[in-house]
Amino acid sequence: MAAITVLGAGSWGTTFAKVMADSGREVTLWARRSSVSEAIEHHRENAEYLPGVRLPDTLRSTSDPRVALDGAHTVVLAVPSQSLRHNLAAWSSLLPPDATLVSLAKGVELGTLKRMSEVVADITGVADDRIAVVSGPNLAVEIAQEQPTASVIACRDHDRAVALQELCTNSYFRPYTITDVVGCEIGGACKNVIALSCGMATGLGFGANTLATLITRGLAETARLGAALGADPLTFSGLAGLGDLVATCSSPLSRNRTFGARLGKGETVAQAQAAAQGQVAEGVKSCSSIRELAQRHGVEMPITEIVHRVCHDGFDPREMAGELLGRKTKPER
Repeated sequence: MAAITVLGAGSWGTTFAKVMADSGREVTLWARRSSVSEAIEHHRENAEYLPGVRLPDTLRSTSDPRVALDGAHTVVLAVPSQSLRHNLAAWSSLLPPDATLVSLAKGVELGTLKRMSEVVADITGVADDRIAVVSGPNLAVEIAQEQPTASVIACRDHDRAVALQELCTNSYFRPYTITDVVGCEIGGACKNVIALSCGMATGLGFGANTLATLITRGLAETARLGAALGADPLTFSGLAGLGDLVATCSSPLSRNRTFGARLGKGETVAQAQAAAQGQVAEGVKSCSSIRELAQRHGVEMPITEIVHRVCHDGFDPREMAGELLGRKTKPER
């Protein structure tokens, strides 16, 4: 039995803990609030994030990080990207010395412009071959309902990625492995921003042609940024690129798409945030750090630029189409 700790009991953290428990692993889920951990322990449900989903009897939960991390050899970090640094700083002294660290967060840190694996290395001092990331079409509710899905585990150490793959393979969850951590993280971060634009388009009443255009051109600008950072271009045609992008841009379960749709219907950012009831739409903040990262590397990302302007500069989403279509014409490649 593998001792695994998941730090963060939101929808994706809880779901990933369930995935590994259903794979026959010994899993402890840390929740910030004791009421959540107690509900999981006694009622087998995280009603706030996954109502109606019964959690395995073998999944344990606690609100004490010391208890959660005791004896763990795999530590999964399941907190929002912009709070990862703060949380990890509090946990770093408790981490077992040889543990593999796995990030579920998808974003680029504001200020530092670091990817999540870089934040983990920065805080813990752990070598990058001990840090892995998980990405792909990961709509938590569908996976928690055991709908078939595939995902990607990226780690510079291929053998470590394979070991993690074995920890979370079950009848409904199929992970693949790659060593391209950069591409996996850039795909996961940028898709949130593109999903915001697709949500805005939906809120404005646009149809499939517009969404297909945004998804395809969004993938192109994501791949441009990835290439500038040294990613493998093939990563963006796989689950961590196209797969994640399609799911997040198309599904009403996507927080970013839903947030964008509210903006497209005329709500303010503050109103959309209030309607989210504490659920985090990562792209709202990451659009700024991704935009800045692109500018630093001389990469053109027009959709990301528009999303940043809507979320932070008061730009009217109704002007989005004219702004994008009015750009100078050029070859597709």
